[in-house]
Amino acid sequence: MSKNSHDADVAFIKALAELLRENDLSELEVRRDYGEDDSLEVRVARVLQQAAPVAPVHVPVAAPAAAPGAAPSAAAPAALPEDPAAHPGAVTSPMVGTVYLQAEPGSPAFITVGSQVSEGDTLLIVEAMKTMNHIPAPRAGTVKRILVEDGAPVEYGAPLVILE
Repeated sequence: MSKNSHDADVAFIKALAELLRENDLSELEVRRDYGEDDSLEVRVARVLQQAAPVAPVHVPVAAPAAAPGAAPSAAAPAALPEDPAAHPGAVTSPMVGTVYLQAEPGSPAFITVGSQVSEGDTLLIVEAMKTMNHIPAPRAGTVKRILVEDGAPVEYGAPLVILE
Protein backbone atom coordinates (compact mmCIF):
# COMPACT_ATOMS: atom_id res chain seq x y z
CA MET A 1 0.00 0.00 0.00
CA SER A 2 1.41 3.38 -0.92
CA LYS A 3 1.74 6.37 1.39
CA ASN A 4 -0.95 8.23 -0.59
CA SER A 5 -3.36 5.33 -0.08
CA HIS A 6 -2.52 5.29 3.64
CA ASP A 7 -3.13 9.05 3.90
CA ALA A 8 -6.45 8.65 2.08
CA ASP A 9 -7.47 5.88 4.51
CA VAL A 10 -6.61 8.05 7.52
CA ALA A 11 -8.64 10.92 6.04
CA PHE A 12 -11.53 8.48 5.41
CA ILE A 13 -11.44 7.26 9.02
CA LYS A 14 -11.37 10.83 10.33
CA ALA A 15 -14.40 11.63 8.15
CA LEU A 16 -16.23 8.61 9.60
CA ALA A 17 -15.46 9.76 13.13
CA GLU A 18 -16.81 13.21 12.27
CA LEU A 19 -20.01 11.64 10.86
CA LEU A 20 -20.36 9.69 14.09
CA ARG A 21 -20.11 12.85 16.17
CA GLU A 22 -22.26 15.06 13.94
CA ASN A 23 -25.12 12.55 13.74
CA ASP A 24 -24.89 11.46 17.39
CA LEU A 25 -24.29 7.81 16.43
CA SER A 26 -22.75 5.27 18.76
CA GLU A 27 -21.03 3.18 16.08
CA LEU A 28 -20.42 2.97 12.36
CA GLU A 29 -18.97 0.07 10.34
CA VAL A 30 -17.82 0.37 6.72
CA ARG A 31 -16.00 -1.87 4.22
CA ARG A 32 -14.13 -0.20 1.40
CA ASP A 33 -13.03 -2.48 -1.48
CA TYR A 34 -10.03 -1.41 -3.53
CA GLY A 35 -9.74 -4.52 -5.67
CA GLU A 36 -9.86 -8.30 -5.56
CA ASP A 37 -7.59 -8.86 -2.56
CA ASP A 38 -7.41 -5.34 -1.18
CA SER A 39 -9.98 -3.82 1.14
CA LEU A 40 -10.31 -1.74 4.26
CA GLU A 41 -12.76 -2.61 7.04
CA VAL A 42 -13.34 0.16 9.57
CA ARG A 43 -15.48 0.18 12.68
CA VAL A 44 -15.68 3.46 14.56
CA ALA A 45 -17.50 3.42 17.90
CA ARG A 46 -17.87 5.67 20.89
CA VAL A 47 -19.39 5.35 24.33
CA LEU A 48 -22.20 7.80 24.84
CA GLN A 49 -22.21 9.72 28.10
CA GLN A 50 -25.68 8.46 28.99
CA ALA A 51 -25.17 4.81 27.99
CA ALA A 52 -26.76 3.29 31.10
CA PRO A 53 -29.79 5.60 31.41
CA VAL A 54 -30.62 5.15 27.70
CA ALA A 55 -32.06 1.69 28.40
CA PRO A 56 -34.10 2.16 31.58
CA VAL A 57 -35.97 -1.09 32.04
CA HIS A 58 -37.85 0.35 35.03
CA VAL A 59 -40.19 2.46 32.92
CA PRO A 60 -42.89 -0.30 32.93
CA VAL A 61 -42.72 -0.39 36.73
CA ALA A 62 -44.60 2.94 36.79
CA ALA A 63 -47.65 1.32 35.11
CA PRO A 64 -48.40 -1.22 37.88
CA ALA A 65 -47.76 1.45 40.52
CA ALA A 66 -50.50 3.61 38.95
CA ALA A 67 -53.20 1.11 39.97
CA PRO A 68 -53.35 1.95 43.73
CA GLY A 69 -54.44 5.49 44.56
CA ALA A 70 -51.70 6.45 47.06
CA ALA A 71 -48.87 4.29 45.73
CA PRO A 72 -48.01 6.13 42.48
CA SER A 73 -46.32 9.04 44.21
CA ALA A 74 -44.45 6.69 46.53
CA ALA A 75 -43.48 4.16 43.85
CA ALA A 76 -42.40 6.61 41.16
CA PRO A 77 -39.59 8.20 43.21
CA ALA A 78 -38.42 4.75 44.30
CA ALA A 79 -38.08 3.65 40.66
CA LEU A 80 -35.78 6.56 39.76
CA PRO A 81 -32.88 5.77 42.14
CA GLU A 82 -33.13 2.06 41.27
CA ASP A 83 -30.67 2.23 38.37
CA PRO A 84 -29.89 -1.30 37.13
CA ALA A 85 -26.22 -0.38 36.62
CA ALA A 86 -25.95 0.60 40.29
CA HIS A 87 -27.42 -2.69 41.53
CA PRO A 88 -24.80 -4.74 43.40
CA GLY A 89 -25.71 -7.83 41.38
CA ALA A 90 -25.50 -6.14 37.98
CA VAL A 91 -23.40 -7.82 35.31
CA THR A 92 -22.34 -5.15 32.82
CA SER A 93 -21.15 -5.35 29.25
CA PRO A 94 -17.35 -5.35 28.93
CA MET A 95 -17.59 -4.02 25.36
CA VAL A 96 -19.73 -2.45 22.67
CA GLY A 97 -21.49 -5.04 20.54
CA THR A 98 -24.63 -7.06 19.89
CA VAL A 99 -26.00 -9.31 22.62
CA TYR A 100 -27.26 -12.83 22.02
CA LEU A 101 -29.09 -14.87 24.66
CA GLN A 102 -28.45 -18.26 23.03
CA ALA A 103 -25.52 -19.92 21.23
CA GLU A 104 -27.34 -20.03 17.89
CA PRO A 105 -30.85 -19.31 16.60
CA GLY A 106 -33.30 -21.99 17.71
CA SER A 107 -31.16 -23.27 20.58
CA PRO A 108 -32.23 -22.77 24.21
CA ALA A 109 -31.25 -19.56 25.99
CA PHE A 110 -28.21 -19.68 28.25
CA ILE A 111 -30.26 -18.27 31.14
CA THR A 112 -33.85 -17.46 32.10
CA VAL A 113 -35.21 -15.41 34.96
CA GLY A 114 -35.06 -17.57 38.08
CA SER A 115 -32.36 -19.92 36.81
CA GLN A 116 -29.42 -20.79 39.04
CA VAL A 117 -25.92 -20.13 37.68
CA SER A 118 -22.47 -21.06 38.92
CA GLU A 119 -19.43 -18.84 38.75
CA GLY A 120 -18.05 -18.98 35.21
CA ASP A 121 -21.28 -20.15 33.54
CA THR A 122 -22.04 -18.36 30.26
CA LEU A 123 -24.81 -15.81 30.78
CA LEU A 124 -24.95 -14.54 27.20
CA ILE A 125 -22.77 -13.63 24.23
CA VAL A 126 -21.69 -10.18 23.09
CA GLU A 127 -20.60 -10.11 19.46
CA ALA A 128 -17.98 -7.48 18.75
CA MET A 129 -16.18 -7.21 15.42
CA LYS A 130 -17.48 -10.65 14.32
CA THR A 131 -16.08 -12.28 17.46
CA MET A 132 -18.45 -14.07 19.83
CA ASN A 133 -17.47 -13.17 23.42
CA HIS A 134 -19.03 -15.38 26.10
CA ILE A 135 -19.93 -13.30 29.17
CA PRO A 136 -19.39 -15.46 32.28
CA ALA A 137 -21.20 -15.21 35.59
CA PRO A 138 -18.88 -13.38 38.01
CA ARG A 139 -20.27 -15.46 40.89
CA ALA A 140 -22.90 -18.08 41.65
CA GLY A 141 -26.47 -16.90 42.11
CA THR A 142 -30.00 -16.63 40.78
CA VAL A 143 -30.88 -14.66 37.65
CA LYS A 144 -33.34 -12.01 38.89
CA ARG A 145 -33.63 -9.93 35.73
CA ILE A 146 -32.45 -9.99 32.14
CA LEU A 147 -32.13 -6.37 31.06
CA VAL A 148 -31.40 -6.87 27.34
CA GLU A 149 -33.19 -8.42 24.40
CA ASP A 150 -31.71 -10.95 22.01
CA GLY A 151 -30.01 -9.20 19.09
CA ALA A 152 -30.00 -5.78 20.78
CA PRO A 153 -26.97 -3.47 20.59
CA VAL A 154 -25.20 -2.80 23.90
CA GLU A 155 -22.73 -0.17 25.00
CA TYR A 156 -19.68 -0.61 27.20
CA GLY A 157 -20.77 -0.71 30.86
CA ALA A 158 -24.48 -1.20 30.09
CA PRO A 159 -26.21 -3.52 32.59
CA LEU A 160 -27.06 -6.90 31.06
CA VAL A 161 -28.28 -9.14 33.88
CA ILE A 162 -29.04 -8.87 37.61
CA LEU A 163 -27.74 -11.78 39.73
CA GLU A 164 -28.61 -12.22 43.39
